[in-house]
Amino acid sequence: MIYQYQTKNNPIFQRWTEQFPTTDFGFLPIAFFKSHSVITPNPQEPNQLPEIVFSSSGTTGSTPSKHHVLSEELYRQSYTQAFELMYGPVEQYCFIGLLPSYLERSGSSLIYMVDDFIKRGQPKSGFYLNEYQAVANIIQHNQSNQIPTILFGVTFALLAMADALTPQQFLNTTIIETGGMKGRGAELTRTQLHQILSTAFGCDNIHSEYGMTELLSQAYAKQDGKFTCPPWMKILIQDPSDPKQYLPHGKTGRICVMDLANINSCSFIATDDLGKTHPDGTFEVLGRLDFSDLRGCNQLIQ
Repeated sequence: MIYQYQTKNNPIFQRWTEQFPTTDFGFLPIAFFKSHSVITPNPQEPNQLPEIVFSSSGTTGSTPSKHHVLSEELYRQSYTQAFELMYGPVEQYCFIGLLPSYLERSGSSLIYMVDDFIKRGQPKSGFYLNEYQAVANIIQHNQSNQIPTILFGVTFALLAMADALTPQQFLNTTIIETGGMKGRGAELTRTQLHQILSTAFGCDNIHSEYGMTELLSQAYAKQDGKFTCPPWMKILIQDPSDPKQYLPHGKTGRICVMDLANINSCSFIATDDLGKTHPDGTFEVLGRLDFSDLRGCNQLIQ
């Protein structure tokens, strides 16, 4: 089992679970990806070096998270299968990346994924910065030619595009917001954001993607901000004041992720996000943790 293997062979996860033992699963606080190389060696190649290292953007003066990925192919398989389970074959879509804050830095796992989709997608797929009218023209062209479009957009760029254009009717287009508003203006709830974008772009539903540097898998929400995980990814909700307790459906707490694609790092991660699960297996993201409620999570970060 992956849990036993990682607690035995991942030095950081081993120390954490020894210091904070549980009767079931323990989750490694995501902050360790900022201070340590979280690696579970490949048993066939114990001295294998990472093929790529992804890094988070962080905020000014903060330490970025780093995810040492031993197999790029494993990441490609994970994000491709997660996407296709929700949306069908990659090759049928024209992909547009409206992701300026990610393009401005190196090491983004999101850019890696979208760039791969663009290379495999229909003609006119590409990254676009502030070319909002050009994006609208491509979408209109695709509508006329019955080519489905996927627009991956960071929140502030989608809002800027909505503000720059007259109201549109983006038919046969799926807009997937990836988050990203901090420091770029007033924070909006997901409901407020989606209402603004739906009105501006003529879409019934704005979709969302839940992923992060420290994960090799993504969850997607097609409606109402309720995310669906691929089969190898699962969400548990931890009581922020007691990491040994997990909450039932409908109760808000710390989002903990089991991501079996993280076989060579750590598959059991306690994020800094707040959320809740639902009986149908979906989950919602409701905000960020208040770290005053956490106990003991930084004791190993030395």
